[in-house]
Amino acid sequence: MKFTLAHSNINVLNLEKSLAFYKEALGLEEVRRKEGADGSFILVYMGDGTGGHEIELTWLAGRTEPYELGDNESHIAFLVDDFEAAYKKHSEMGCICYENPAMGIYFIHDPDDYWLEVIPRNRVNAARTQAKRDVLKTETK
Repeated sequence: MKFTLAHSNINVLNLEKSLAFYKEALGLEEVRRKEGADGSFILVYMGDGTGGHEIELTWLAGRTEPYELGDNESHIAFLVDDFEAAYKKHSEMGCICYENPAMGIYFIHDPDDYWLEVIPRNRVNAARTQAKRDVLKTETK
């Protein structure tokens, strides 16, 4: 039995504002949408063009109160090939909400205050390469 990631859900109050944010901040595009026949909901799936994991933005009719996000410990992480350019763009957008220089990452928040982690792709690749080396060293002992 094999499982693969399909999507993560984010409930939004203003669908158009959220669509614009995810497009501008992260380059995501609408992949598909589903609307309730009675108009009670709209689901919009956003993707990065790779055909992999998507974000499902869910808008519910009549919802006016912000969603309770707790301590915002749950988040979605994005790898980026040009970390410095991403940081500059997000700084200009004013959406950086937390920085961790020691780990080399930062977080941005969307219009509904969901936190999104930004990780430099080269750091992840380097960490994976080192992990593979460590496994090989262990196997050869």
